[in-house]
Amino acid sequence: MSRSAVPMSRSVPPRSPRRGLALGVIAAGTLMIVLDGSIVTVAMPAIQHDLGFSPEGLSWVVNAYLVAFGSLLLLAGRLGDLLGRKRMFVAGTGVFTASSLLAGLASAPAVLLAARFLQGVGSAMTAAVGLGILAALYPEGRERARAIAVFSFTGAAGASIGQVLGGLLTDVLDWHWVFLINLPIGAAVLAVARPALPAGRGSGLRAGADAWGALLITAGLMAALYGIVNTATYGWTSARAAVPASAGAALVAGFFLRQARARTPLLPPRLLRSRAVVTANLVQMLMVAALFAFQVLVALYLQGVRGYDAARTGLAMLPAALAIGAVSLGVSARLIARYGERAVLRGALVPLIGALALLARLPVHASYVTDLLPVMLLVAGFGLALPALTGLGMSGVDSQDTGLASGLFNTTQQLGSALGVAVLSTLAAGRTDALVRQGSPRPEALTAGYHVAFATGAGLLVLALLAATILLRRPTVPDVPDVTAVPDVVAAA
Repeated sequence: MSRSAVPMSRSVPPRSPRRGLALGVIAAGTLMIVLDGSIVTVAMPAIQHDLGFSPEGLSWVVNAYLVAFGSLLLLAGRLGDLLGRKRMFVAGTGVFTASSLLAGLASAPAVLLAARFLQGVGSAMTAAVGLGILAALYPEGRERARAIAVFSFTGAAGASIGQVLGGLLTDVLDWHWVFLINLPIGAAVLAVARPALPAGRGSGLRAGADAWGALLITAGLMAALYGIVNTATYGWTSARAAVPASAGAALVAGFFLRQARARTPLLPPRLLRSRAVVTANLVQMLMVAALFAFQVLVALYLQGVRGYDAARTGLAMLPAALAIGAVSLGVSARLIARYGERAVLRGALVPLIGALALLARLPVHASYVTDLLPVMLLVAGFGLALPALTGLGMSGVDSQDTGLASGLFNTTQQLGSALGVAVLSTLAAGRTDALVRQGSPRPEALTAGYHVAFATGAGLLVLALLAATILLRRPTVPDVPDVTAVPDVVAAA
């Protein structure tokens, strides 16, 4: 990443004490969103029992959030560039916090689903601009590498932490608290964000308000995500999945055609001319598809095959979060500064492939220490891969497009999550059903189904490694100067 990739906001001078505080605010806001995406999964049985959800309706406790979040990220990122990223971040945090209160107080399915959709809207507004603010605050190689490591930790380890916290809150208190826990976090973020984040009015709506493009991409992503999440219930060939997914793909194609002709495009073609940006988003989609499904399917294996409860399942996933956090915060910035983002990314994908390859041979009566703990430790590679991808995804982006690049990066992450869970869960279910019909005991059939899913996930990671190797050619100027020490940005920025 070159030093001139993104000029720093003039409102926050280099090494200002406010920069460390601003990074903390962005990380806290992002962590709140990431936690919410996973904390609810372990509370689903309790929610179904208390509110009387049908099995089909229960899936929308997750899907309503996912559809709103994933479909609005790109639009929210562009609006952040036009209206001001600080304004968008604060407004999104407010929407998310208020809707968390509504979700925590919900006493009927319809209220909870509406609250979850609003949480997705607030999450999109906040997540879409957080990385853009960070890129403007930390334009220099060494400091940006460390700041991105802190930011990436919230995404890489936050999901596992959410499962642990969700299990404990559900077992000790009740499911309402998986939403109410957001209130003090959101209030603290709002209180500190106003003085800490750099001010900025944005370039104004007239600088890039492509209303038709916004309508096409938002409707297209929403329809596509709706179709994708329906595959888990109805299958890929059902009308409820195939029709909206196809319509979404057509709308997204129409969006890209319009961007090539629009006077003020929502997604300027110049952003897609960067090989690093496009490849980083492609690799991220493949990687997240494999690893988000890993998180979901391992939890299902522990509960469905090994008989773990919610709290024990969350604790079983904790070593992965700790390993990711240790690598992300402890060594990723130093390795990226010394060897460059491309080399670190390629090296990090190797242990991730190994982790899913081991899971593809997981026995029915697996020992946690010998069969699962090594996998949790190998997943630490995610703590290297995500910071490297984040840096590449924001490299060479002009200052007026950092919010959009941030929104694009988060959009591909959500699409990867949705596709990974839909595809790998469908493959696992198909293999399991076939074996059950042949008379296999259910634990053996479930495990065999997970084997197919994990092997497919390993294949996705191999494709990601090939893309990173072939498409990410080393530039003539090094991404980051070779250094041996990286300052602690949070403490000393």
